[in-house]
Amino acid sequence: MKLLKGIWLPVLAALAPFVAAKKDAPLVETTDFDSELFNIFYFDDSDVAMLMKLDTETVYRSADAGKTWAEQKGMRTIGIVKNPFDKNVAVVLGENKHWITYDKGEKWNEFTTEMRPTPSNPLSFHAKDNKKILFHGDEGCSFFSVCLGNTYYTKDGFDSKPKLARKARKMCMWAKNTERFAEDDDSLDDRILCITAGKYSDRVKDFKIVISDDYFDTEDEPVMSSGRTVQGMTNIAAVKGYFIAAAKAEHSQELAMYVTDDTKTWHHAVFGGGKIEEDAYTILESTNYSIQVDVVTNPYTYMGSLYTSNSNGTYFTKNIDHTNRNDMGYVDFEKVSNIQGIVLVNIVDNANDPNPFAIKKIKSQISFDDGRTFEDLKVKGTDDKLHLFSVTNLHNSGRVFSSPAPGIVMGVGNTGKYLSTKYTDGDLWVSDDAGLTWERALDEAHKYEFGGQGAVLVAVYDEGDTDKIMYSLKHGRKDSWKEIKLDYKIRPLELTTVSDSTSLKFILYASRVVKDGGRKHAIIHLDFAELHERKCKDDDFEDWFARKDDNGDPMCVMGHKQTFRRRKWDAECFLEEDFKEATPKFEPCDCDEVRDYECDYNFVPEGKGKDKKCNPAGTLTLPDGACKDGAKTYKGSSGWRKIPGNQCKGKTDKDKEVERNCDDTVEPPASGDIKNEITRFEGSSFREYYYLERPTQNKDEQTDKDETVVLLTDQKEAYISHDHGKKWKKVVDDDIVAIYPHQYDNNRAYFLTGTKKFYYVLGRGLGANPIKDSEAPQMPNLQTSIMQFHPGKPDWLIWVGGEHCEKGKDDPKCHTVASVSQKNGYTDTWETLLPYVRKCAFVWREAGRQVDEKEVFCEQHTHEEMGAPVELISSENWFKEKDVKFKSVVEFATMSEFIIVATKGDDGNSLKLDASLDAKTFAEAKFPPKFNVSHQTAYTVLDSSTHSVFLHVTVNSRLDQEYGSIIKSNSNGTSYVMSLNAVNRNKHGYVDFEKMQGIEGVAVANVVANPDKVDQGEKKKKQTRITHNDGADWQLIAPPKVDSDNKKYDCDGKGEDKCSLHLHGYTERPDPRESYSSPTAVGLMMGVGNVGEQLTTIGEASTFITTDAGLTWKEVKKGNYAWEFGDQGSVIVIVRRNEDTNHLYYSLDNGDSWKEHKFADSKHRIDAITTVPSDTSLNFLLWGRDGKKLVAINVDFSGLFSKKCELHENDPTGGDYDLWVPQHPMKQDDQECLFGHVAQYHRKKRGAKCYNGDRIDHLHSIARNCSCARQDFECDYNYERMPGGECKRIEGLEPLDPMAVCEKGAVEYWQPTGYRKIPISTCQGGREMEHTSQSFPCPGKEDEYERKHGVSGFVIFLAVVLPFAAAGGIGYYVWRNWDGKFGRIRLGESGGGFDTDSPWVQWPVAAISGLVAVVAAIPMLVGAAWHAVANRFGGYGGRTYTSRSSFARGRGDYAVVDPDEGELLGEDSDEDV
Repeated sequence: MKLLKGIWLPVLAALAPFVAAKKDAPLVETTDFDSELFNIFYFDDSDVAMLMKLDTETVYRSADAGKTWAEQKGMRTIGIVKNPFDKNVAVVLGENKHWITYDKGEKWNEFTTEMRPTPSNPLSFHAKDNKKILFHGDEGCSFFSVCLGNTYYTKDGFDSKPKLARKARKMCMWAKNTERFAEDDDSLDDRILCITAGKYSDRVKDFKIVISDDYFDTEDEPVMSSGRTVQGMTNIAAVKGYFIAAAKAEHSQELAMYVTDDTKTWHHAVFGGGKIEEDAYTILESTNYSIQVDVVTNPYTYMGSLYTSNSNGTYFTKNIDHTNRNDMGYVDFEKVSNIQGIVLVNIVDNANDPNPFAIKKIKSQISFDDGRTFEDLKVKGTDDKLHLFSVTNLHNSGRVFSSPAPGIVMGVGNTGKYLSTKYTDGDLWVSDDAGLTWERALDEAHKYEFGGQGAVLVAVYDEGDTDKIMYSLKHGRKDSWKEIKLDYKIRPLELTTVSDSTSLKFILYASRVVKDGGRKHAIIHLDFAELHERKCKDDDFEDWFARKDDNGDPMCVMGHKQTFRRRKWDAECFLEEDFKEATPKFEPCDCDEVRDYECDYNFVPEGKGKDKKCNPAGTLTLPDGACKDGAKTYKGSSGWRKIPGNQCKGKTDKDKEVERNCDDTVEPPASGDIKNEITRFEGSSFREYYYLERPTQNKDEQTDKDETVVLLTDQKEAYISHDHGKKWKKVVDDDIVAIYPHQYDNNRAYFLTGTKKFYYVLGRGLGANPIKDSEAPQMPNLQTSIMQFHPGKPDWLIWVGGEHCEKGKDDPKCHTVASVSQKNGYTDTWETLLPYVRKCAFVWREAGRQVDEKEVFCEQHTHEEMGAPVELISSENWFKEKDVKFKSVVEFATMSEFIIVATKGDDGNSLKLDASLDAKTFAEAKFPPKFNVSHQTAYTVLDSSTHSVFLHVTVNSRLDQEYGSIIKSNSNGTSYVMSLNAVNRNKHGYVDFEKMQGIEGVAVANVVANPDKVDQGEKKKKQTRITHNDGADWQLIAPPKVDSDNKKYDCDGKGEDKCSLHLHGYTERPDPRESYSSPTAVGLMMGVGNVGEQLTTIGEASTFITTDAGLTWKEVKKGNYAWEFGDQGSVIVIVRRNEDTNHLYYSLDNGDSWKEHKFADSKHRIDAITTVPSDTSLNFLLWGRDGKKLVAINVDFSGLFSKKCELHENDPTGGDYDLWVPQHPMKQDDQECLFGHVAQYHRKKRGAKCYNGDRIDHLHSIARNCSCARQDFECDYNYERMPGGECKRIEGLEPLDPMAVCEKGAVEYWQPTGYRKIPISTCQGGREMEHTSQSFPCPGKEDEYERKHGVSGFVIFLAVVLPFAAAGGIGYYVWRNWDGKFGRIRLGESGGGFDTDSPWVQWPVAAISGLVAVVAAIPMLVGAAWHAVANRFGGYGGRTYTSRSSFARGRGDYAVVDPDEGELLGEDSDEDV
């Protein structure tokens, strides 16, 4: 709210009426205001009106329909909100002080709130109890999350202070949010529905609906039609008798819609053949018996399709295509008020124009049968077609065309073929037969309003200034308009009356010209009550039928004819009383089989009109007693039912039950077969292949069945399959050089040719004409990443092309150019960003950096020379203005919430790191003394998913001798401690380190056991280590007791140093995107390795599995097998690698037993096995070779299952699932405690004969927090771990200053103990090892310290303070069920170690001062190895690879900095953040 002190409050100047009130002229009164007015409205059925002045935020009230106005003393408002269910109630909202009235503003009661109201929808009113109100507090936006606020409630109309209902909510509303919803169910009187943050996450993908009947003392998450709860909720809305909820799929803009009529049972809404996307649908004004939704079909030209639901909102049928919309989501759609079945829409006639940005040719259409058929608007006495400006071009408040005045409809438009693009080309048109015929009322465009149930029509010229107000007392017919002459000119801004159009009084808000040439804002009161003294009698009325057919006979809608008693158009009288609406009479019709029936529950429609059928949606439910005693048939529903609420009389054949087969009511048994499909392709290698995965939750199981895969061969041929590789079709005939799946939207993929032309698919390539083409601004630059995608705007693309490169990159004129398109790369929508760039990237992220969504970072060569040094440049307006962030840039990379930049130091030989949280302020990463970093040193950021960053520091980078040390940050990234020494890496910068997906804190790494000898030229001796507490403790992996032949290992009994399990890691995989674990198979890992003293060759390896997150392992088979998890781990498939084979093995019991399956008669060389990235499918693809041809073999396991597993969150072990709790192997007591808490995960019971289906949110709950133990702590800054596990200060180094916490307002500080709590640990009490020293009061806090310790003696832990304020939100604990995707950034290149005297890092700590260099408050979700190493996979030039490929889980993104070559091998490790 603006500051009010010193602001002069203006005095109203009430002008005397300039026209005396008399019999044949309306009364006119003018009130001037000296500033703009806002929020003008009537209290329904009264003469009381309200408004506010925008500049002073003062409130005014009129008790005489705007004739006079009184300031409401002491009130300052940011908005006035009416109760839509009680015409006497309104609330004036201030910042924290507010006022409510229950008598139309005669008296106001003041109340206060802790928070200011949210700007959008600040209040929710209860439809049945005017004292029950929800107050929504303004959202507080944390640095790393979307905006979530608090909702408060009152049950006494704010007589008492409102109480907190729910924190961390996106939105809340009463169940009784409309007058028709569950109006007879008293059990819902206190029910509230909210969309809130997820159980342990405030990411949008985890948003959920919660319901409470006791103001959130308790709450439940409703189960949707899938039988499970659903995450990703984006919106809830109440429409008539329905509640609608929309859920967004991850990696997609696609939405699922759920509908309920009681908040208890929710149904998945099916749009016949259509899909809805986020911000791409509008719920329209609906009927009492259906929901109407407009769904975007072209987001660039703003067109949609209109759908109408059946009576329970579960199935939507398309009414009309190409509806006109605008960029705000408004749709040219209006139902004629108070009359059932009449709808006006505008459609785009040139929707199929090949130019998507052609000017729209708009036509108006009207329906008289509830949207089943549409026709042109007809002009009386002519063949002209009329077109009207509608909702997308609003020029007044309220409805556009109609009012409750029966049958009177008005609009501004023109005749001709199409609607003019200019509003000022329109005239005012009127219809008094509800739109059946129209005539011109007045030339030029006018604002208009209805009064006296249509007895008075008022219009004001709306193309400029005017000194006339026009009115008609004869339905607006031609030559019936009279004028009110003003003695000054006005520009009308709003014309209004009471909402039911029953009053003869109007308010005109205008800007009027004053004598000195200036302007004033004015309210002009118009009163037509005294124009006639006579009140209407019976013979002044007519019976008017609302709808007539072509023969002029009354039409039936919803089983009845609708008739109004209305004043004749030429009757010279007014109705007897104001505020009394016209009420229709209903006459029932005989039931009609086409018009009055819809498909019954569990039946779906096919066809239209008389050809419409209702087919079973699946297996039918048997009536009680049916199909018993050997009966083969039963009497069941015809598939039809009378539309609920339909008033037709009599019965038809569709009411009769029909004979049905008993076999149709039972799920067909599983075939028991595993099916195979082999497809052969020309070529010697698959260059790339990716999954465009459909939503893994919220899908309609009847329609969303595609599993889409795209591939590219080395013959430059691209193919697409929608059934997981059973059938393939060529994408286009042109040669394709690269495929770019959209990094953030699974529905899109781009197929690049070697020219400017490229192809793309939307909607995963489904539907008619799925492959479209466009043109890029330049040919692709094959030496770098060509396309970049925006995380929040899927249509925004960056293209890095080559200018003048037709002759090749050696042409001196050839250089790169970066361009941006905000419309999916449509031809002629590209805008140049910068020339001579190395790469560009969008900086905005959903969680993390709160920056401008247009912000882009580019690396640009100086002096417009491709080989010149590189600068890092940023811009928020496509480089119309730019800011040079760094010179001599080696590389930059974006993570989830930070940006890290590597530059060459001033001496040209050192590498300097800088980091930023906000893309504005950067701070240098400084390292302690003796921690020497030369420019030849490489760094790899391994992971930042558990509030800590794992950083690999290369020590020895000589070929085949590469290794380094892993150091780990604290929760704000300001200090690092040693985690593990001598960790193996390879020449590409990949490190043998991998986090387990789906479980926090478990990781596997390979170390070089003989670093001293490796430095002297010996071969590496590698061993595997595992951690269960996020790198604080590492240990060897205990081997299985026996091998797969049930024999003991040769080393058995020699101790763990000589007999452990060792696994081949990240550096040795055929493709760097394969992983040990799965994001959905919780606790399961597989690997290839051996038992012994060290890791041996791959030829000597066996294949192993663990089902308890690495505590115990089992040998599956001798030999090297590729593996894949399906159906979230319920099916595991392995196939022999590097050998010709025709069979695979599979397990249905978590690897306890394995069965062989023969997938081909002849043998093939299999290179990889893949499935969808979420591992939720029962289909797999084997990729390999068959002699001179390539083969892709689909293996389908769906025939093994017929029943979907049952999961009940409220009874987690009552269905087909158990609760599994991971354990810590090094804890003697309380082994279930990992990171200070006991986590419970859903896992399918081993004996359950069912499939998982939709992706399960495996984390059920955090059962409890635990007492702190040694395993919850790691060594503090400048301390190192000793062989016995204790932490000892490094000689010569000092601990952090403990008093640093005092600068941020802490009361006390502790002397360092050498220990710090692991950032993600939530343990409480017990061995608080960071607090075993003495505490001291901070300077100036002695009294508070004494009070604190004198009362309770309770000691709190104070975290290390972040170095600057912008990082203030990082340190809080947010539990994450890590999705197995982690980022790696490698900075630097080969060379010597930190210290020439040391084979590895002697100083196991690194402090980054001045800023959080690497932050870990949000998990890195890697659905893809976005920018993996191209030559590892047979890639194309400098092409990078996204992780939406089959084996795309778990592969992080490397950004490699090579000062000599400058080649980008990877980037953006925040793909899902």
